[in-house]
Amino acid sequence: MSFEYAIIVKSKTRLESLIERFNTKAQAKFYIERLGGNFDEYEIEDEIFKNSLNSLQTQLSKVIKNKTIDRQYVSSYIFSKKNIIIVIGQDGLVANTAKYSDNLPIIAVNPDIERYDGILLPFNTMNFIQGVENVLTNKFNSKIMSFAEAKLNDGQRLLAFNDLFIGASSHVSARYKISFKNKTEQHSSSGIIISTSAGSTGWLSSIFNMAYGVTNMFEKNLTLKQPKLKEKDLLFAVREPFKSIRTQTEMTAGIIRNNTLTIESFMPNNGIIFSDGIEKDFLNFNSGSIATIGIAKETANIVMNSTIQQ
Repeated sequence: MSFEYAIIVKSKTRLESLIERFNTKAQAKFYIERLGGNFDEYEIEDEIFKNSLNSLQTQLSKVIKNKTIDRQYVSSYIFSKKNIIIVIGQDGLVANTAKYSDNLPIIAVNPDIERYDGILLPFNTMNFIQGVENVLTNKFNSKIMSFAEAKLNDGQRLLAFNDLFIGASSHVSARYKISFKNKTEQHSSSGIIISTSAGSTGWLSSIFNMAYGVTNMFEKNLTLKQPKLKEKDLLFAVREPFKSIRTQTEMTAGIIRNNTLTIESFMPNNGIIFSDGIEKDFLNFNSGSIATIGIAKETANIVMNSTIQQ
């Protein structure tokens, strides 16, 4: 395949978001410092990111034509088969971009290795250009990653690179019926997290941390163990299930492998399904809605920091 254009995807920095909110940098600084915050941290983070972005754009322009788009436009942007996608930001930006990438190669760049873990960011601004050249010469290694899919009985569907949340849009309890492996229960809970293997180090890990923290109050010196998911596995976990006359708590976690999870909403309003922590990327999930959760047919193509040996 011949690639003709690189699309750089970035997010606003926290400082840019503050200025957008308060109109000026001075007003943003006044607000943060009045509350006892350290505004210098926002400025340093912003400067490092902008330097990294400028370096990336400068290097890339010597190799391939490119344009930069903001995260907010990714869902409506139509990528061409002749595009390479370059994401510069945190891991979450990779997840949000991948859903709309149509399996195009994604080169994920960590702009600030001292600040971001970069689990999904194999490149930095010092070595990413080699990844670009590998893609252009078709000598790149990549990891094909699966999406979770929530499909409603009215035909609507939503993809997730890391995780899906199913529950109420407010802090009230979510009411639903859950069916898995020929078992069914009615639940009242804080919602369900369904995680892919890529997302198992994110939101899902916090649920395990909480569970082990509570258990350690009574069983000391427990070792935190989390299931290692295969690429096409999903793991669901029910948050804070409540047991009552009408609701049960036996089905609180499970691995979805070569099967599906079915959830029927009992919420007259405010039921929701959203993906990858983006509440704007959602489906309504109210009474009458039935969601089937499984692996999607779509995949993401994440370029690795290595070259195919010829």
